Amino acid sequence: MDSGVIVVTNPTVNVRLTSTISSFEVQRRFNRGISIAELKGKLEMVVGATASCMDLELFSVADKFLQKMDDNEALLGSYPVDDDCRIHVIDRSGGQMGEFTDVSKVEKFELADDAYEKRTDTARSFMKKHRVGQYNEEETAKKKAELAALEEEQKAAAEAIAVGSRCKVQVTGQPTKLGTVMYVGTTDFKPGIFVGVKYDEPLGKHNGTVEGKKYFECENKYGGFVKPLNVTVGDFPEEDYGLDEM
Repeated sequence: MDSGVIVVTNPTVNVRLTSTISSFEVQRRFNRGISIAELKGKLEMVVGATASCMDLELFSVADKFLQKMDDNEALLGSYPVDDDCRIHVIDRSGGQMGEFTDVSKVEKFELADDAYEKRTDTARSFMKKHRVGQYNEEETAKKKAELAALEEEQKAAAEAIAVGSRCKVQVTGQPTKLGTVMYVGTTDFKPGIFVGVKYDEPLGKHNGTVEGKKYFECENKYGGFVKPLNVTVGDFPEEDYGLDEM
């Protein structure tokens, strides 16, 4: 009885692919029975280089260089290729890394605004025809009037808020906060009138300084800015949290 050992080799191999023209690594499975020339043909669609300009190098699973794959007639299986080995493609045509992925190098079509305005097949033309968004004069005028009215309400509310007053702050989606009014007026970080509040608890965002400008002073995370309509001034004493109790 023959007690010899029979070695069965998987007819396919799963390899990692890299190239000189891409920073990406991909995995592909190939038949060990194809020639190196056939392998290069399949690699054209993967790495973007032409087969005639390819040099192939074989690396181990641990990325150690093994040898060049420079015999186009040899079979892939004749090289020591195992699953998860790496085949590195060198493009001799002069292709550069990122050449096919850097869209900043792609020549772009540009159209002057006056020429774009005359066209009838554009998004702007469609919006004008159907009076959508900013091209709906009635809706735009209505929104402007609503914003102006709201700003007047904010100004009126701000006039009734004095620095040093105790207050309650209610903003949709946030817990009710108690604090002291520290600032009322305009700011550099946003248009409109704001109320600066020092909260009783660390529920704020800053210490009264925003984008390098100091509007008031308080401990970090105790300060916040809100619109006047979110502030109610009144007798809101600071809560005793029992920190001094034994």
